[in-house]
Amino acid sequence: MAQVFLQYSTPRGVVLYQTVAKVNGVTELRDYALQSAQSLITAPSLEDWRHWTVHARDDLGLELFALPFTSLLGKPH
Repeated sequence: MAQVFLQYSTPRGVVLYQTVAKVNGVTELRDYALQSAQSLITAPSLEDWRHWTVHARDDLGLELFALPFTSLLGKPH
């Protein structure tokens, strides 16, 4: 797979931008994005992750998938 990019965004816009060069397909990229988002969520922080999304894009800027952080957070208590 060519170079891909992960964009971590909120409704206010892109907050973090990451280049990922060594993945072998979309499944591996999705696993990487899941692990990356999970590490952000579980790190000590006051951030409200409910409105965050990680977008995976190819080197042409086309979106491969979007992963809302809410899919990792579960139901609110």
